[in-house]
Amino acid sequence: MSVVTDKVSRATREANSERGKAIANILFNAGLAALFIGLFMQAGDLPSSMWEPLGAGSFPRLILGALVVFNLAIMCQSMMALRHADPALSVGAGRWFIQRRLAFASLAAFCGYALLMPWLGFALASLLFLLVVQIILGARSGRRLLVACVIAAVFGPGLDALFGQVFMISLPQGRLW
Repeated sequence: MSVVTDKVSRATREANSERGKAIANILFNAGLAALFIGLFMQAGDLPSSMWEPLGAGSFPRLILGALVVFNLAIMCQSMMALRHADPALSVGAGRWFIQRRLAFASLAAFCGYALLMPWLGFALASLLFLLVVQIILGARSGRRLLVACVIAAVFGPGLDALFGQVFMISLPQGRLW
């Protein structure tokens, strides 16, 4: 395949995916905005201390509120792009998601990591997260899988030991582990 043909087909593919990209951006940012609104509400339940006059939840609420505003801005921008995209030439949101499946699989692994952290603790949850993400990204056999296991073991339990023994900072311990 020549360079010119490759550039033309890439430009055509990007033009055809504008509608799918806009729909995917709207759905993805709506999901993130809902998540951030839920976290915003939970931030109000953080215990307050006498050293923070605004309360412990004020800084997370500020950040989460800004993120919701950014999500809404991206959704508005995507809605305007969706109105200008030609539906006859589009490939759709499903194709756009399939093209970015590794990113979404990594994001799903991160969500699982965040959900498992209170149950498994930092060391084991990090070990599993790092191992799963490396397998998703291509370390599936032989030497690559061995390297992935070593990296997961060093950065999962290793960081937990480093913070606990050297810095005297205890990372989250799990309820099960």
